[in-house]
Amino acid sequence: MAYISQEKKKELAPAIKAVLKKYGMKGTIGINHHSSLVVNLKEGVLDLLGDAQKHNDKVAEQRGQQSYPIGDHLQVNTCYADEWATDEKISNFYEELIGAMKGTTWYNKSDAMSDYFDIAYYLDVNVGKWDKGYVLKEVA
Repeated sequence: MAYISQEKKKELAPAIKAVLKKYGMKGTIGINHHSSLVVNLKEGVLDLLGDAQKHNDKVAEQRGQQSYPIGDHLQVNTCYADEWATDEKISNFYEELIGAMKGTTWYNKSDAMSDYFDIAYYLDVNVGKWDKGYVLKEVA
C-alpha cells in the first residue's frame, strides 16, 4: 500500500530543494492523502509550459490531429517526464527532480496485468496550479 509520512517528506526535502535551487525554480513540497509526494512548481527560469506545448504540437502533427493549448498549468507524467521534454536542460531537471523525490527507498513492484499494485508512494509534479498558473521568470 502506498504511504508516505511527514518524516519521510522532511528527509527528502533537502535533496528536492537542492534540485530546485540548481535550476532556478521555486516550488513547494507536500503530501496528498498520505500516499503521494507532491512538488508544486510555482515559478522559475525554465519554460516548462512552452516545452510541453512543443511536445504536444509535435505529437498532434504526427497523428494528423489538431494540437490543443496547454494553458498556464500542467500535471507532469512522472513516468516519462524526462523523455517527452524537448529541451535537454528541462529533461535533466525532471530527471533530477524525480530522482530526488524517490530517494533511496522508493520502489515499484506493481503488476497491472494481474491487478497487483505495490508501490512505496506516488509521485506528483505540478507546474502551476489550476487557480494560480506557473510564472516564467527572466534570467537575471
